[in-house]
Amino acid sequence: FVARTAPPLVARNRRIIFEESSMAAVSARSLSLRASNPSMGAARASVRARRAVTTRAVISPMQTDAMFLGDRAANKEVSATGASLKDWKPDSWKSRDALQQPNYEDQDELEAVLQEISNRPPLVFAGEARSLQAQLANAAAGNAFVLFGGDCAESFKEFRSDNVRDTYRVLLQMSVILMYGAGVPVVKLGRMAGQFAKPRSEDMETINGVSLPSYRGDNINSSEFTPEARRPDPERLLKAYDQSCSTLNLLRAFSNGGYASLQRVTKWNLDFMEDKERGAEYRALADKIDAALAFMAACGIDEDSPSMQSTDFFTAHEALHLGYEERLTRLDSTTEEYYGCSAHFLWCGERTRQPDGAHMEYFRGISNPIGIKISDKSDGESVVSLVKQLNPENVPGRITLISRMGAEKLREHLPRLIRAVEDAGLNVLWVTDPMHGNTVKTDSGFKTRPFERVRDEIMAFFEVHEQMGTHPGGVHLEMTGQDVTECTGGTAEVTIGDLSLRYLTHCDPRLNASQALELAFLMSSKLAGIRERGNFGNIPAR
Repeated sequence: FVARTAPPLVARNRRIIFEESSMAAVSARSLSLRASNPSMGAARASVRARRAVTTRAVISPMQTDAMFLGDRAANKEVSATGASLKDWKPDSWKSRDALQQPNYEDQDELEAVLQEISNRPPLVFAGEARSLQAQLANAAAGNAFVLFGGDCAESFKEFRSDNVRDTYRVLLQMSVILMYGAGVPVVKLGRMAGQFAKPRSEDMETINGVSLPSYRGDNINSSEFTPEARRPDPERLLKAYDQSCSTLNLLRAFSNGGYASLQRVTKWNLDFMEDKERGAEYRALADKIDAALAFMAACGIDEDSPSMQSTDFFTAHEALHLGYEERLTRLDSTTEEYYGCSAHFLWCGERTRQPDGAHMEYFRGISNPIGIKISDKSDGESVVSLVKQLNPENVPGRITLISRMGAEKLREHLPRLIRAVEDAGLNVLWVTDPMHGNTVKTDSGFKTRPFERVRDEIMAFFEVHEQMGTHPGGVHLEMTGQDVTECTGGTAEVTIGDLSLRYLTHCDPRLNASQALELAFLMSSKLAGIRERGNFGNIPAR
């Protein structure tokens, strides 16, 4: 289920020709938007249709474009994918105030480690990031849906190939459920191969009168409350790089080595789900897909084609540790533009997205697609200003806005943010993070997230966008393929008393596989209804 190649398209008002390319050509559908419903969103859709053909769009990495090469490269101010390059260098963030950075005792030791990382290969490649941006542009136009999923924070202790495989497998299952029900391609991104660092409310943590540095993720320090464990250790950055590299090797092998084949769909059930409702529901869907594949084979369609045997899978993480990100920022030889090569997609949280801060300075110059977390406290004017700062030529697929509010606050505050972005004529992809606004602490001290609250925020996200005539572009989940008991509720019926049974996270609570699949079925049904009403993208309803 690899995304299909877009047809050739010419942007007549720019000196850019869009060639047919599976790497980066933007679908023509993403540049030709229609009103989703006569009674909702007609005005905004027509505005979007008029502006879409006047924005710069993603160019193919295979394309030779003199505008971006040779002597003029040093003078260009915006990259082909939308990055703002004026007075920017990979280390220009150092002139700004950098928040949420660890306090290393030995700067020489840190520099030696960062130099070692500079000498190591990139973890991802620029062409892959351009391919992702094209797919995100289609999702922003309603022609695809984006699924982010993975650990709150990866750990060294829990790193095993089985854990990577199981989370990957659940994401594949979810994508099949969403594709089959909603009838649109699913863009898959894992919070994997780099999601280590975590922002903290305070630099120090105090327990029983003892104060030590806060735990900031396994790439910085360890969670045990001892002076040695909490000391920020630069060597951990190398271990994080090595683990990310190993994880990516597995993900690439799974995606392209036959494991992701649709013919294997009936074999993807996790053992512990065999007797559960979600397992039975998934097997029923798998049987339908098997029947469809048999029909296609009977019609002479090649079931061994690459689109049936492999899939695109991308990685994403919060780009928090700026020294590490800088040293994995590399110049792409094809476009002579810089890419953050620690992941395909990088995002910035609310704690570090100050317009004049170091993180936004770094983000504005990398040519990756990037995400910005927003909450109910965000105001429309500042969000619009930040999007323009990071995407000055309004390139589709460049910016993803990830809302984290809680269901009630989302219904109240998301419409005004959508209205501000739409009125400004900006191309963004809207994604919901239903996890962080729904964390509670039990009397026994466990942090948990009630499944019903997570579900309600997703449903509210879909309903608000349908009412506004805009596209609900995706969901961002903290989840695992393991049979954990960290989030309560769902048909898995995890109770507060069950939390102690398999509470394995060393950071925030995650959905288990059964809960994640339950959400996928609910989202699939909701999207199918929106699509049947003509309010989701430009792919005709069945």
